[in-house]
Amino acid sequence: MAQLLVLTPAVDREFLPALGLLGHSVRQRPAEVAELVTLPSCDLVIIDATSDLPGARTLCRTLAAAGAELPVLLVVSEGGFAAVSVEWQVNDVVLSGAGPAELDARIRLAVARSSENADHTIRASGLVIDEANYSAKANGRPLDLTYKEFELLRFLAGHPSRVFSREQLLSEVWGYDYFGGTRTVDVHVRRLRAKLGDLESLIGTVRNVGYRFVSNEGAADGE
Repeated sequence: MAQLLVLTPAVDREFLPALGLLGHSVRQRPAEVAELVTLPSCDLVIIDATSDLPGARTLCRTLAAAGAELPVLLVVSEGGFAAVSVEWQVNDVVLSGAGPAELDARIRLAVARSSENADHTIRASGLVIDEANYSAKANGRPLDLTYKEFELLRFLAGHPSRVFSREQLLSEVWGYDYFGGTRTVDVHVRRLRAKLGDLESLIGTVRNVGYRFVSNEGAADGE
């Protein structure tokens, strides 16, 4: 059972119904920067961004800047996904309507990842991915990535040389409840390659299968 701290603009409103069906210990506080001064002990911070995106963004970034080193799970409405980027510095994002099984899995994974003592930086062939700060650099140049672009790059780089189908990437990066088609994977890969510039070959295409991270800078298989 995890100790959860929930920061929400309206403590009397149920913005994440599935949370009440789980057995975690939950403490709610107003979503105000002042609340970050005396944070209670917890394993995970859940921030409600369903009604106030700008306020939630400020809260997320302030929490990260304070060096609290606590994993943060952001809760958004369907339309809120488009506003979230790596600059929010959160560990995961979930829809307010997520089911109890998905929510519990995301909570457990976020807590488990934060408890690891391993280095949270991935380095490969000129690429540096700082998982803790949700930032990436290509040959020393900061990359301006959206949240999903960063998640896709981090996932591929975290499994070098392993080939993933588009369906697998949708499941691992977008979640099993994503209703879009596999075309979105191709679009994100194309954008990632454009932003990687000279390092675009790090994301290789395996014909008729999917994509892989080419850690040795080898040429990608043909389209």
